[in-house]
Amino acid sequence: MCRNIRVLHNFDPPTTDGEIRDAALQFVRKVSGLREPSAADAETFGRAVDEVAASTRRLLGALRARTAVRTREGEREKARARAARRFHAP
Repeated sequence: MCRNIRVLHNFDPPTTDGEIRDAALQFVRKVSGLREPSAADAETFGRAVDEVAASTRRLLGALRARTAVRTREGEREKARARAARRFHAP
Protein backbone atom coordinates (compact mmCIF):
# COMPACT_ATOMS: atom_id res chain seq x y z
CA MET A 1 0.00 0.00 0.00
CA CYS A 2 1.13 3.54 -0.64
CA ARG A 3 2.57 5.01 2.55
CA ASN A 4 0.69 8.27 2.04
CA ILE A 5 -2.71 6.63 2.28
CA ARG A 6 -3.85 6.79 5.89
CA VAL A 7 -6.50 4.97 7.90
CA LEU A 8 -9.73 6.97 7.62
CA HIS A 9 -12.11 4.85 9.66
CA ASN A 10 -13.30 5.55 13.20
CA PHE A 11 -11.95 9.06 13.83
CA ASP A 12 -13.06 11.85 16.10
CA PRO A 13 -13.68 14.32 14.56
CA PRO A 14 -14.98 12.29 11.60
CA THR A 15 -12.98 11.98 8.41
CA THR A 16 -13.62 14.88 6.03
CA ASP A 17 -14.52 14.74 2.34
CA GLY A 18 -11.16 16.38 1.64
CA GLU A 19 -9.27 13.58 3.41
CA ILE A 20 -11.27 10.99 1.48
CA ARG A 21 -10.59 12.74 -1.83
CA ASP A 22 -6.86 13.04 -1.04
CA ALA A 23 -6.68 9.30 -0.32
CA ALA A 24 -8.58 8.53 -3.53
CA LEU A 25 -6.18 10.72 -5.52
CA GLN A 26 -3.16 8.94 -3.99
CA PHE A 27 -4.68 5.56 -4.81
CA VAL A 28 -5.39 6.48 -8.44
CA ARG A 29 -1.90 7.95 -8.81
CA LYS A 30 -0.35 4.77 -7.44
CA VAL A 31 -2.43 2.42 -9.57
CA SER A 32 -1.99 4.46 -12.77
CA GLY A 33 1.67 5.27 -12.21
CA LEU A 34 0.91 8.89 -13.04
CA ARG A 35 1.32 11.92 -10.82
CA GLU A 36 -0.57 14.09 -13.31
CA PRO A 37 -2.44 12.69 -16.30
CA SER A 38 -2.03 14.06 -19.80
CA ALA A 39 -4.72 16.40 -21.10
CA ALA A 40 -6.16 13.47 -23.06
CA ASP A 41 -6.51 11.37 -19.89
CA ALA A 42 -7.48 14.10 -17.39
CA GLU A 43 -11.22 13.40 -17.55
CA THR A 44 -10.75 9.65 -17.09
CA PHE A 45 -8.30 10.23 -14.24
CA GLY A 46 -10.68 12.65 -12.50
CA ARG A 47 -13.61 10.27 -12.92
CA ALA A 48 -11.56 7.47 -11.35
CA VAL A 49 -10.72 9.70 -8.36
CA ASP A 50 -14.42 10.58 -7.96
CA GLU A 51 -15.46 6.91 -8.12
CA VAL A 52 -12.84 5.79 -5.59
CA ALA A 53 -13.82 8.65 -3.25
CA ALA A 54 -17.52 7.77 -3.51
CA SER A 55 -16.80 4.11 -2.85
CA THR A 56 -14.64 5.05 0.14
CA ARG A 57 -17.42 7.24 1.59
CA ARG A 58 -19.88 4.33 1.28
CA LEU A 59 -17.41 1.95 2.89
CA LEU A 60 -16.69 4.27 5.83
CA GLY A 61 -20.42 4.85 6.31
CA ALA A 62 -21.15 1.13 6.46
CA LEU A 63 -18.30 -0.06 8.69
CA ARG A 64 -18.92 -0.70 12.38
CA ALA A 65 -16.11 0.18 14.74
CA ARG A 66 -14.77 -2.54 17.03
CA THR A 67 -12.05 -0.45 18.60
CA ALA A 68 -11.79 2.83 20.48
CA VAL A 69 -12.24 5.98 18.43
CA ARG A 70 -8.97 7.27 16.97
CA THR A 71 -7.80 10.85 17.18
CA ARG A 72 -5.46 12.47 14.71
CA GLU A 73 -3.06 13.49 17.48
CA GLY A 74 -3.02 9.94 18.83
CA GLU A 75 -2.20 8.59 15.36
CA ARG A 76 0.59 11.18 14.96
CA GLU A 77 2.09 10.08 18.29
CA LYS A 78 2.01 6.43 17.19
CA ALA A 79 3.75 7.38 13.92
CA ARG A 80 6.42 9.33 15.80
CA ALA A 81 7.04 6.37 18.10
CA ARG A 82 7.35 4.00 15.12
CA ALA A 83 9.80 6.37 13.42
CA ALA A 84 11.85 6.68 16.59
CA ARG A 85 12.09 2.90 16.89
CA ARG A 86 12.93 2.51 13.20
CA PHE A 87 15.52 5.27 12.83
CA HIS A 88 16.97 5.74 16.31
CA ALA A 89 17.30 2.16 17.47
CA PRO A 90 20.90 1.03 18.09
